[in-house]
Amino acid sequence: MDKTAILAQATFFQGLAPQSRMALAGICRARELRKREQLFREGDRGEGLFLLASGNLQLFKTAPDGAEVVIKIVKPGETFAEVVLFEEDRYPVNAMALTACRLYVFLRQDIQQLLGSADFRRDFIAMLMRKQRYLTERIRQLSSQDVAARLLAFLREQHGPRDLMQTAISKKDIAAAIGVTPETLSRLIPRLKKQQKIVWAGRTIRFPAGYWQARAGRFPSL
Repeated sequence: MDKTAILAQATFFQGLAPQSRMALAGICRARELRKREQLFREGDRGEGLFLLASGNLQLFKTAPDGAEVVIKIVKPGETFAEVVLFEEDRYPVNAMALTACRLYVFLRQDIQQLLGSADFRRDFIAMLMRKQRYLTERIRQLSSQDVAARLLAFLREQHGPRDLMQTAISKKDIAAAIGVTPETLSRLIPRLKKQQKIVWAGRTIRFPAGYWQARAGRFPSL
């Protein structure tokens, strides 16, 4: 798939005019990561914005006690590290591949040159505002939802409203993404199975037929 087609499918870039996506395609560079390879570390000088094309990647911070706090698990079609374009010149989080990944980097200086165009600048700022709304919702979820609801929201975000899901992300990493310990997630899964709400076997996750359709238009809740 060519770069322009990848950008057209990426949620973050969907609001851009075709000519703006072509301009971005001209400056992006491909990069490959191995499983568990670190892309950058918190405090590293920021080189630019990234778009994940395949695989899964984890953004996390390290607490003073050494614990890792997961900010987000990035899925294909999502961007990250936008903050270094304007606010900071260093990455505020760590980024590590959970699986083998292919991604594209848009260097900071190249993006800043494109922002000289009023049309591109308007489109790009609108995209940043959409990302900010996502992060606000993420904070709300972690602070107000119970563990089961956070799990459901995470699975739907990663895989879409499917009754059958195949995940490449380990249960340990999923637990970190929803802000719980692996032991808490391990206790939750059998409980949800007993309630006939979810069946989780290995990398396969099943929901009852029509589960998502019955909840269409509602904020997900188990």
